[in-house]
Amino acid sequence: MSTSVVLVPGLGLGPESYAPTLEYLDMQYDVVTLPGFGERAARGADLRTAAQAERLAVRIKEAPVVLVAHSASCQIAVTAAVAHPGLAKALVLVGPSGDITASSWSALASRWVRSVVWESPRLVPTLTRQYFRTGFPSMARAMEAARHYDLAAVLPTLSTPTVVVRSKHDRIAPPRWAQQVADKSYGEAWTLPSGSHMPVLTNGRELAALIHRCIQSD
Repeated sequence: MSTSVVLVPGLGLGPESYAPTLEYLDMQYDVVTLPGFGERAARGADLRTAAQAERLAVRIKEAPVVLVAHSASCQIAVTAAVAHPGLAKALVLVGPSGDITASSWSALASRWVRSVVWESPRLVPTLTRQYFRTGFPSMARAMEAARHYDLAAVLPTLSTPTVVVRSKHDRIAPPRWAQQVADKSYGEAWTLPSGSHMPVLTNGRELAALIHRCIQSD
C-alpha cells in the first residue's frame, strides 16, 4: 500500500487551508483537525501539546504516513512522532513556531505583525471564515498552551526524516529558527521564494512538490 499524507491545519485554520496544496497532490490524504486547530475546544479540554499529539495519533488510521503540519501544529506533529515511533514516515513542518526564546505574547505579536504585512489581502475572507469557525477563545487557549512548548528541546529525540519549509517573508518562522529546527532534527530546511506565514494557501504547488519528495524517498 502506498504511503498516504496526513495534514494538520495551523492555529485556527480548517481543512480548506490546505486546498491550494491538495490541488497538486495525487495520492491518498486526510486532513485532521484538532481543538483550536479547526475545531472549537470544549470547556476544560486539555490543549497541551502532549494531549493534542495523542488526539492526532488516534486519528491516524494507517501508519506510516507523511505527516504535514503548519505553524503551531508542527509541535503537535513532532510530539506525536516522538511518542509513537513508526507513526510517520516523514515530517513536513511548514512555518513552525515553538521558539521558546520568543514565546512571550509581545514577541509573538511582533513576529505576527511583521509577517502579516506581507500576506495578500485576498486571504482575508478565507482566514476570517476559518478563524470564526474555530472560535477566538479556542484559538487563544490553544496558543497559550502551545507557547510554553520548547520545540528545540524535543527535536533531538526525533528519529523521523524531517523537512522544514518557510516562505521568504515569514517572521514567525525566521530563517535562523527554521534552520535550527532542521539541524536539531537532522533534517533539511527550504525557504520558498515568495509568501509569508501562509504558504499552505499561497505556495501550494511548491509545498506539494516537497511532500511528493518525502513520499518518493526510501
